[in-house]
Amino acid sequence: ENILVCAPTGAGKTNVAMLTVVAHLRDKGIIENEGDPYAAYAHIGNDGQGGAAAVSQAGRKIVYIAPMKALAQEVVEKFSSKLKALNVVVKELTGDMQLTRAEADRADILVTTPEKWDVVTRKGGDGSLSQTCGLLIIDEVHLLADERGAVIESLVARVHRLVESSQRQVRILGLSATLPNYKDVARFLHVDESRGLFYFGPEYRPVPLRQQYVGVTEVKDRFRRDKKMNDICYEVVTDSLRRGHQVMVFVHSRRGTGETARALAELANKEGVLDSLFSTQGVEGRAGDAYPRYADRAAKSRNRELTEHFGNGMGIHHAGMLRNDRKLSEQMFADGAIKILCCTATLAWGVNLPAHTVVVKGTEVYNPEKGGHVDLSILDVMQIFGRAGRPQFDKSGEATLITTHDALARYLDKLVRDVPIESTFIKQLADHLNAEVVGGTVTTIDEAVEWLTYTYLYVRMCKNPLSYGINADQRDSDPQLRGRSRELVMDAAKLLDERRMLRFDPASGNLAVTDLGRVASHFYIRAESVATFNEMLDKSPDPTDADLIHIICCAEEFENVRVRPEELPEVDKLKKEACPLEVKAPVEEFSGKCCVLMQAYISRFKVNSFTLISDSNYIASNAGRVSRALFEMCLKRGLAGAAVKLLRIAKSVDHRIWWFLTPLRHFEAELPGNVFKALESRKIGQDLGYDSFEAATSLLDMQPNEVGQLCHWNRGGDKIYRFVSYLPRLEMECNVQPVTRGILRFQVHIKPVFEWHGRWHGGAEGFWLMVEDGDNNRIYHSEYILFSRRTHPEAMDLELSIPAFDPLPPQYYLRAISDSWVSCEMLLPVSFKHVMLPTRQMPYTDLIDLTPLPTAALQEPKFEQLYEMFPTFNPIQTQLFHVLYHTDTPVLLGAPTGSGKTITAELALLRMKRVNPKAKCVYIAPLKSLARERLKEWRRRLGSSPLNWSVLELSGDTHHDARALNKADVLVCTPEKWDLITRGWRGGKSEEFTESPSSTGKKFIKDVRLLVIDEIHLLGEERGAVLEAIVSRTRLISKLIEQEQQGTVSSDADSKFEATRIIGLSTALANPYDLADWIGINVDGHGVDAKRGLYNFRPSVRPIPMEVHIQGFPGRHYCPRMATMNKPCYAAIKEHSPKKPVIIFVASRRQTRLTALELINYAAGDENPTAFLGCPDTYVESIASTITDASLRHTLSFGVGLHHAGLTSKDRETVERMFLNGDIQVLCATATLAWGVNLPAHLVIVKGTEFFDGKTHRYVDYPVTDVLQMMGRAGRPQFDTSGKAVVMVAEGKKNFYKKFLYEPFPVESCLGARLTENINAEIAIGTINSIVEAVGYLGWTFFARRVKMNPSFYGAKSSSEEDVEDFFFSAVKGTIKALTEHGCVKIEDELEKIEDNCAVTTTVLGLATSNYYLQYRTPMQMREGAREVRNIITRANADGGDDGGGEDEKKRIKPNQPRPYSISPDIEVAAVAHILYSLSKTHEFDEHPVRHNEEEHNAELSEEVPWGPNTDIPLGRKNGRYRYSHTDEDMMADPHTKCFLLLQANLANVKLPVTDYITDTRSVMDQIPRLLAAMQYVSLDDSGVSGSFDLMCMFAIARQVVQAKSMPGTNPLEQITLPRDAIRKLKSKGVTNLRDLRIMPSSESLTLLKSVCARGKRGNSSANSAARDLSAIPLPSVEEVKCYCEVDKTSGKSVGVLKFNLIVEGEYTKRDGGGPGGNRKGNKGNKDDDGRMIGFMAVLGTHQGRFLLNHKSLSGMSLRGSKESAKRSIEMKFDWQQANAHGGIEGGFVTLRLLCENTRGMDLEVSVPLR
Repeated sequence: ENILVCAPTGAGKTNVAMLTVVAHLRDKGIIENEGDPYAAYAHIGNDGQGGAAAVSQAGRKIVYIAPMKALAQEVVEKFSSKLKALNVVVKELTGDMQLTRAEADRADILVTTPEKWDVVTRKGGDGSLSQTCGLLIIDEVHLLADERGAVIESLVARVHRLVESSQRQVRILGLSATLPNYKDVARFLHVDESRGLFYFGPEYRPVPLRQQYVGVTEVKDRFRRDKKMNDICYEVVTDSLRRGHQVMVFVHSRRGTGETARALAELANKEGVLDSLFSTQGVEGRAGDAYPRYADRAAKSRNRELTEHFGNGMGIHHAGMLRNDRKLSEQMFADGAIKILCCTATLAWGVNLPAHTVVVKGTEVYNPEKGGHVDLSILDVMQIFGRAGRPQFDKSGEATLITTHDALARYLDKLVRDVPIESTFIKQLADHLNAEVVGGTVTTIDEAVEWLTYTYLYVRMCKNPLSYGINADQRDSDPQLRGRSRELVMDAAKLLDERRMLRFDPASGNLAVTDLGRVASHFYIRAESVATFNEMLDKSPDPTDADLIHIICCAEEFENVRVRPEELPEVDKLKKEACPLEVKAPVEEFSGKCCVLMQAYISRFKVNSFTLISDSNYIASNAGRVSRALFEMCLKRGLAGAAVKLLRIAKSVDHRIWWFLTPLRHFEAELPGNVFKALESRKIGQDLGYDSFEAATSLLDMQPNEVGQLCHWNRGGDKIYRFVSYLPRLEMECNVQPVTRGILRFQVHIKPVFEWHGRWHGGAEGFWLMVEDGDNNRIYHSEYILFSRRTHPEAMDLELSIPAFDPLPPQYYLRAISDSWVSCEMLLPVSFKHVMLPTRQMPYTDLIDLTPLPTAALQEPKFEQLYEMFPTFNPIQTQLFHVLYHTDTPVLLGAPTGSGKTITAELALLRMKRVNPKAKCVYIAPLKSLARERLKEWRRRLGSSPLNWSVLELSGDTHHDARALNKADVLVCTPEKWDLITRGWRGGKSEEFTESPSSTGKKFIKDVRLLVIDEIHLLGEERGAVLEAIVSRTRLISKLIEQEQQGTVSSDADSKFEATRIIGLSTALANPYDLADWIGINVDGHGVDAKRGLYNFRPSVRPIPMEVHIQGFPGRHYCPRMATMNKPCYAAIKEHSPKKPVIIFVASRRQTRLTALELINYAAGDENPTAFLGCPDTYVESIASTITDASLRHTLSFGVGLHHAGLTSKDRETVERMFLNGDIQVLCATATLAWGVNLPAHLVIVKGTEFFDGKTHRYVDYPVTDVLQMMGRAGRPQFDTSGKAVVMVAEGKKNFYKKFLYEPFPVESCLGARLTENINAEIAIGTINSIVEAVGYLGWTFFARRVKMNPSFYGAKSSSEEDVEDFFFSAVKGTIKALTEHGCVKIEDELEKIEDNCAVTTTVLGLATSNYYLQYRTPMQMREGAREVRNIITRANADGGDDGGGEDEKKRIKPNQPRPYSISPDIEVAAVAHILYSLSKTHEFDEHPVRHNEEEHNAELSEEVPWGPNTDIPLGRKNGRYRYSHTDEDMMADPHTKCFLLLQANLANVKLPVTDYITDTRSVMDQIPRLLAAMQYVSLDDSGVSGSFDLMCMFAIARQVVQAKSMPGTNPLEQITLPRDAIRKLKSKGVTNLRDLRIMPSSESLTLLKSVCARGKRGNSSANSAARDLSAIPLPSVEEVKCYCEVDKTSGKSVGVLKFNLIVEGEYTKRDGGGPGGNRKGNKGNKDDDGRMIGFMAVLGTHQGRFLLNHKSLSGMSLRGSKESAKRSIEMKFDWQQANAHGGIEGGFVTLRLLCENTRGMDLEVSVPLR
């Protein structure tokens, strides 16, 4: 309930406030509630990123608004002392007291002034301080009538509107003195008059007051009048002193306080009562005791007047004094050390210092606005009178008002007749309107009128229209006064529009924010000042330092600084001595005086005159803010010189150090003065040198003792040297890449090279980075960058897009300026000497106006049925029809999204099938989601009758056998998968890769006749290198096969070679010729066929035209900026698509949720919460009940859907269906939706164009292609005639997007970055055998074509043949060097030097890289990991003494008899843990995302999982569980640690902290089988080493663990679903392992299982299901083992041959998951196969020494039917001599182990005798 309390001063209103405070703290659980013992702990555990924390923050704080700084200070002290015991944090937030964000967040109560809170709440947005306020206390509300009342109106209006829009109550408590029209104020504060309004009249004063009014008649002569007033004042004062009371004398100027005190002292001296009456020195009682306590403090004060009057028992007090001196005066008066206090009215408002007697001497107050004197307001008089009489001590109080005779009548009149308080809002309407527009709460004139109705002005206009210029007629015709409100708002809007502070469109009434308005709002600059600045900056575009200081001093803010004649001599003296810069205005004007005082302040010059001290404090407190505002204005205007100079001025004001002095002055407290003098004297001759920073940092090049000599401080050389190293310095490098003729890409590398010291640098150092053109004095780019203590000294890499102009200037400058350290600036000239702009291509194809072709043109009824839904092809398809359907030319089609490109691909496919029915087509989609979409559609259309073609998907998730692949007609796959398959096109060189997909590639690659690449413009993105490799390889293969066939010329005419046809589809391109040339289109010729197949249409040929709106949003930080976009999003929907479907694209899952909730809020604010719902509530509720995601369930019921990868596929499909059917109108989706699902909408909003990049831990921009793809979803082909797109970007990116959304972006190659893997693959295949061949291979790539076209972009010297060839040779040599260092390639050269013509061959590591698709640095890591695992096993075996031999061995070994194989759990745990840890540590997971704040989740997870973040626990280096400590902080932010934790969580079934981790786990687990196989392959390199046999078996065990999803070392019996204690009971019955149980007849095992399960029905059913699980486990056995030796005829070596039959029994039960046979996770086996595939690995090793002899993967054994066994004969060859040498006892044995790939505990071991 809002409350307004009106009561006289001193009636205890503050205690009412205290009651509401305590009540609020109790309700929010911040302090303990007696009734609820647990309430105090409610906030614990809410410090995570979860929803709870955000909710508990909202509305938690109390904000107390006090009218003056002085009062704020008092409130803080009072509240702090009273609430101390409750641990409540009270903080002051005013101009004097700045708080850091963390301090403000920690505070429970913030005490602030109206202006300060206004600034804070203007910035608004999610999570800002204004959101956290739950109780707003406004003290002295009657100040509404004051000049500053407008601010209170603006604040209260803002709170009321926030309450309505967020539906979250904020309680308001107003405290005021007695008011006549208190009901109006109550209405304004939304107080319920019957319950929340309390009014107490003057009769409730706690101390009765005797008032007397004295009128002085001497009016003409001012001097005599003052003397007369002093006399009267003296009489009243002495009368009171004689009775032993203290007196306060109020005067109305700061100077008057001292003068009055002096006059009283003189009069007392004359009468001889100064010592007896006034002074407290040596007096009896309280006053005498207090005097000595303050004597020395008063003497030390810098304020000479204070010291002088203290001796006379008097004090002075006004706002111009320093805070400490004010405090001292108050304490002295309160303690009685002084009897009289002469003060200004601020004391009456501010500090609660009552006195028995109060005198108001004079009532004329100088008003700077009016430029003359006005009467003291009656409110002030009442407030001052309220200070008379001290409630605790006095029975009564006395107040005397001394005024002129004619004013006396006016005061008596006002006291008798109360005058209602009126609003002063109209004067400042423009400023406050601008603030609302900037905050995004007002966007149209209608909203502005609505906003005005929340102000006190509106309340009073309705009550008292005449005062606001509204006559009776107007009032009658418009009782709501909407018309007058509109006039007021329109006038303000026009004024702001003139001043460029907002854009006002009178036709539509829209108000749009501008940079100027934003700066003015955030820096609290008045509209008048902005007008002045505009005018002055327009006059002098290149101002000097002196000009700029003059501009600052002309600000409206300083107008009140008066020039007093008595100050002029001192001001002139200051001007001569303290001003290094010219003063541009005469000192008689306010700007001239300000200029002098500001320079004197920076120069730290002592100012004597009292009024000048206060003026100079006022100027100093505002100059910093004004100069920062001007700096931002010049930055936005792009004025380079002015911006830099203004930032220097702003920093100089903040630190009081001139920028041309040495920056070491920041350490003034630490270094002696002569050091600075010595440093600064070195460069006095130059022009106020700006090189003081270089001069200081050059000291780092000397020895400390030299530094000491130079600075005339020999002892302190080390110390100076250390302080110089603290100065913030950056090293910058910049690489320039031309993108187009008009845009350069700057790749900037910035490294902080200073020592970080917490005391000097705090937690972060900010810098402004600018790119400027020195010739034109323009800034082309500016941004604020932060270096934090946590990441110091990590470098930062930025990519900037900078405009270029023909002709290029010789250089631009890159400037970095510290935001807080004076004169710390770095400048880097970026030379364009070697930059060549790429040549212009104007490569558009015109759309010819043809009659649309009917589908009958296909001349094949089967094909025509595909296109039944439309009778004719669209214009683009018609124009391409002939080339696609009647020729085999390669085609490159560039056309905008939504122009039917997929059908053009289908036409080419139909052509291929018509000509050659056996041929295959491969469709490559760069994203999995696109591939899925295409697969679904083509399976539906091409896979059904009449065509019945086989359409298969090849992606990381699917596996097909060779048979299915050879039968397929169309393959849909991702680039990586196809790259891997085509790497095997020559046929396998070795058998090892049976598990690698590249081995299946050989047969059918040669059948591929058509390669369709969708979205080929994605070449320029990260994964583009793969696309490039595929196309280059496809053309190379065609060429080589052609050469082979020409070599074997046959008379057969049929064997005519057909090259693979390539079709590339993309959006409109800027450089289509290079792309066309690369896919095989002839672009150079001039004949009929020249450029045939190249079609590049303009972006404007969309089948549905689109209008695009680009909106810029300010804000340095991502989250607040996204929050400011919510309202414009809602406005855009209302404006462009109120009833049609809308998609909003955001960057993260969290943003989808936040955006949806905000939209629902705005709709609720318009009193139409279900505005977006297109179906009945009951229907939505029935669907919502099926949804698993809680947020989605909530938003769906309001017609807003969410779509992101974190939802289950069922939820996603539901949302897609509802959106397509129009049940919901708005869909908030992440960017993935733009590519995957074809869901068009009428309006697309791209909300923000950056996303958080987990690899670099910062926000980076989407590629332009992604933004275009999102916009492409606008416009629905069947329903709309036009589409709308609104792109919301950060302010600085606006121009960039304007340029590139309409003119296409050139596609550049990114093969250079991935050259190592590509060249390695070609070397492994055998395409490349020498460096020359590698350079030849590059000639086939798109990379080569782009290097010739845009050499500067890639770092080549020029586009001449020699330079390009040199560039290629150096690139290839660098690549080969890297590959050799990582063991992937061997150089066939005696000196191992890389020469132009040396030959290269591949190695095991190189083959692994190629065949398992690894990064080239990974195999080496894998080899190290494998060796470490082998050592772990060998060490453990040595400790256990287990290495075949001795007598026990003879008894144990039964030749050719299979026995269960198992190893000790400790070894298994240690070895498997290390294998998995090594895999997590590989470079494959370098880019696994660790998102914002996920290090905390990782720390939490590391305590949950069995082994913690590394292998110390499984390897026995540490005992017990892992406990997180802060030293491990960096480890938790490491992606590899996160992978290892996710792996363990998956195996041990640990609950994951957030949903993102589920998808992350999936992506890690998808890679593990491939990496395990690769690591196993790499370890074969060491097969001649002891222990290699055990290592190979360990890989199989690791595979079992991953497949069965159980931790190593656990009992294999856990794989069948049994009750908890059943395994223990089984052990007691003698069944210790899974094999024993599996061998039993099924009836026996069932009986046994029933006996260990619970009794009754439930026990039986769990026993039955366990029995089913058991029967599905494959039971292997070995028969007919034979081993013999034969001689290899070619080499003459002895070769051992081992033959045996493997029999697998198992029951195939067709159930989901099929039990633990690997299908626990529901592995989709082979689609075409009814049986279950079972894999085994046979490993053969020596009996002693554990050497590996051979291994074989036995996959593809399938069980069909119900109870079946599968049998397979197997032959393995091995090195007979090695087996003999390590054969052990009795003629020797070899050991054969059979390991099941997907079930643990069923492995066999057989010892086979060699003789």
